[in-house]
Amino acid sequence: MIVITGGAGMIGSMIAWYLNNLGRDDLVIVDDITHPEQWQNLVKRRYANYLDKSELACFLAAKPKIDAIIHMGAISATTERDFNKLVQNNIRYSQLLWHWCTENKVPFLYASSAATYGAGDQGYDDACDLNTLRPLNGYGYSKQYFDQWALQQGAHNSPPQWQGFKFFNVYGPNEYHKERMASVSFHTFNQFKAEGNVKLFKSHLAGYEDGMQLRDFVYVKDAAAAVVHFVNNLCGSGIYNIGTGKARAFKDLASAVMTSMGKAPDITYIEMPEDLRGKYQYFTEAKMLKLEDAGYTEKFHTLEEGVRDYVQNYLLQADPYC
Repeated sequence: MIVITGGAGMIGSMIAWYLNNLGRDDLVIVDDITHPEQWQNLVKRRYANYLDKSELACFLAAKPKIDAIIHMGAISATTERDFNKLVQNNIRYSQLLWHWCTENKVPFLYASSAATYGAGDQGYDDACDLNTLRPLNGYGYSKQYFDQWALQQGAHNSPPQWQGFKFFNVYGPNEYHKERMASVSFHTFNQFKAEGNVKLFKSHLAGYEDGMQLRDFVYVKDAAAAVVHFVNNLCGSGIYNIGTGKARAFKDLASAVMTSMGKAPDITYIEMPEDLRGKYQYFTEAKMLKLEDAGYTEKFHTLEEGVRDYVQNYLLQADPYC
């Protein structure tokens, strides 16, 4: 049995999708669904049980036989300003699950974030000294804190195998409930469909032209496959980047979306909101050597391949869910 918290979220539901494709349906999906349409992320999944987040502690108290806990549940909004909520949801809840896995000798895999790298002054290397990183927002710091705490626990206070995944800019099916925090590819599709034009932020940093801000965009199917690798293989515990290792421009992404819709790209550049300036990353690119050293050899989708699959096989379909 595998427990997936945040299992009705984008990455969580796609991890369940990947496990289903491998023949596993002994899954317990845990979530705290608040969006009225988010349940649709589960309709095509095969799983043994669904638990509300509030029911998980009681479920675990019975000490069921669990092969792994995949903890994707968290507040993922980079705009969240209530730090007490971030502490309770992104730190304390994760610590509770960590302690249970330690006591019961169960592998623990959890979602960290590339937001822990902050402005990227120290690069994007998952082998770096975490104490040198300076996240730009409370969300990023909540993930940074837990990463630091996990590394401080030592072998006797840790699960037999644990990994924290620093996800970069994940996009793809089943993100439709995320609203403002959904990917640029999703917003680009909807904006172009409605207006025939796409708006991207102007650059406010010397050396970057408008639309040429760079991100490591990773397709959610690849993110799910990388996580499941650690479920199926004994790997070294620690922090791992989940990206492609190749930064691409927002202009490239928007153009790929419009091209996948069978249209010529049409882009207008607009001013960036004041609340984002100074907290905006102009370049992210994951170092991927650590994942490769863990034996992961699957090829990641290129930006064009991932966007094409997302747009043509999901967003353009009457039923966009995977």
